[in-house]
Amino acid sequence: MTRKLNFGRREAASGRAKSLVVFLHGYGADGADLLGLADPLAPHLPDTVFVAPDAPEACRANGFGFQWFPIPWLDGSSEAMAAEGLAAAACDLDAFLDELLEAEGLGPEALALVGFSQGTMMALHVAPRRAAEIAGIVGFSGRLLAPDRLADEARVKPPVLLIHGDADPVVPFADMSLAGEALSRAGFTTYGHVMKGTGHGIAPDGLSVALAFLKDRLPAA
Repeated sequence: MTRKLNFGRREAASGRAKSLVVFLHGYGADGADLLGLADPLAPHLPDTVFVAPDAPEACRANGFGFQWFPIPWLDGSSEAMAAEGLAAAACDLDAFLDELLEAEGLGPEALALVGFSQGTMMALHVAPRRAAEIAGIVGFSGRLLAPDRLADEARVKPPVLLIHGDADPVVPFADMSLAGEALSRAGFTTYGHVMKGTGHGIAPDGLSVALAFLKDRLPAA
């Protein structure tokens, strides 16, 4: 049985919902941590609804935030617990996206995922394994989980934009290239942008590149 995800929502500025952006937060944060990105994006995407769910579990290392799955080297969990958590959270997110699209009256071609850190890991894991292709994935400061399984398990291949700071002390900058190479080998159209001098965060230039990608991919944007 899948778990229901609590979420925040921002209406389309125009009042006409023609597309949907779902933000997926990082380890120890919550949906509200990213929903604020709707403020600078909404004027340029007036027909877009913005949604940011909380991950399904309380964070083992931070009681005030949430996690999509445990991380052994941060919280003392086992690799088996991490794998089980990922599988469960993937089912939760997949069901959440289906319910959200139905509630908004939109098709998968109108959906884009924007992840940060662990949220990027979830986006890159879940979207290729869905039944129908979404408009695109923007992944900030994350990594691709199980890259060796991607080619065999991908059912669809939405375009991907990877954005990473070259001074990231949390998720190594090298993970951006590793993800991009694996995605390209598996047949995904993949783009990249380096936020120079940026640590584990989202710099203005990265957000601008993400906006251009979303405007290009989302309908009626």
